[in-house]
Amino acid sequence: GRAHLRSIMRSFSLLQEAIVSYIPTLIGQLTHKLLLVSKNPSKPHFNHYLFESLCLSIRITCKANTTTVGSFEEALFPVFTEILQNDVQEFVPYVFQVMSLLLEIHTSSIPNSYMALFPHLLQPVLWERTGNIPPLVRLLQAYLEKGGATIASSAADKIPGLLGVFQKLIASKANDHQGFYLMNSIIEHMPTESIVQYRKQIFILLFQRLQSSKTTKFIKSFMVFINLYGVKYGAIALQEIFDSIQPKMFGMVLEKIVIPEVQKVSGPVEKKICAVGITKILTECPAMIDTEYTKLWTPLLQALIGLFELPEDDSIPDDEHFIDIEDTPGYQTAFSQLAFAGKNEHDPIREVTSNPKILLAQSLHKLSTACPGRVPSMLSTSLNAEALQYLQGYLQAASVQLV
Repeated sequence: GRAHLRSIMRSFSLLQEAIVSYIPTLIGQLTHKLLLVSKNPSKPHFNHYLFESLCLSIRITCKANTTTVGSFEEALFPVFTEILQNDVQEFVPYVFQVMSLLLEIHTSSIPNSYMALFPHLLQPVLWERTGNIPPLVRLLQAYLEKGGATIASSAADKIPGLLGVFQKLIASKANDHQGFYLMNSIIEHMPTESIVQYRKQIFILLFQRLQSSKTTKFIKSFMVFINLYGVKYGAIALQEIFDSIQPKMFGMVLEKIVIPEVQKVSGPVEKKICAVGITKILTECPAMIDTEYTKLWTPLLQALIGLFELPEDDSIPDDEHFIDIEDTPGYQTAFSQLAFAGKNEHDPIREVTSNPKILLAQSLHKLSTACPGRVPSMLSTSLNAEALQYLQGYLQAASVQLV
């Protein structure tokens, strides 16, 4: 049983390439075992190793030959469908992880077999169980990455359901970050015209949550989201959507959230998104140069240089230390993370730049040639000396000057 599976996994890891030719036989055996235990899932450890073995055999085989992903799907989908239809609670989170792993291997468009399951993944009952949330969000992210255009063209009626999931997740202090993972994938992968009608509603939902409970975790995710939005749709679009909800709101968000809190953003990709987003606000948004927002220009630049150069602020208010457990009905440690189903780190703005400091220098140079004299005078009046020194370093590294 368990020890046997464990030793299979160990030899798997060692044999890797040599094992590829035996995998079809193995899939048959694992699938057969899976069908048996799904009728009576009483041994949690055995079940966990069974799914780990599946993930490992998928990884090894598909690394050697990505086209083999289809044979796994043919073998596994009937079993998965049965597990989902019979709602075998112990297995559902595992199924989502294996499906994510399979879907992420696909290089072209999303297969029909996945699209047939898509509506079922949005059913509210699945989202009631805490343990389903992380693997389900990851699976929806894989759907968006591989099939954003397909969803827009052949399942557009499901977009409100997708946004309903986002709304439910961001209302929860424990799961709001998962809601942002989902929304960031929507922004990155859905064709612009397919979500244009929902954009304002998305921002209004975020504001309602900011007003009802503004936790550090929420603010960090919120900053990444608005900056990703600015990178994707442009800084003017970001400013306009805020100010269309309420006049002067864009300035309020910069002053009350971005400038004082950006130092709390953690994670290299998250920091990069914020750095590029803020660079665009500083250099591609006319309202920052010619309106009452201009007084925020230098403080925002100072905050950006702080994000680059100062240590991260990881302080958490005393009343927020227990957020992870509260507001999860009948708290259950039901999320069973599979080691071999791991997800790769993803950078949604890898095309934009690999060096945000150089991008800032180049963007400031471009802005300064468009309005000569303005940028140096804004810098000299209120940027502190240390920040100015760092900025000179970026300009030198980029071989540009301000005019």
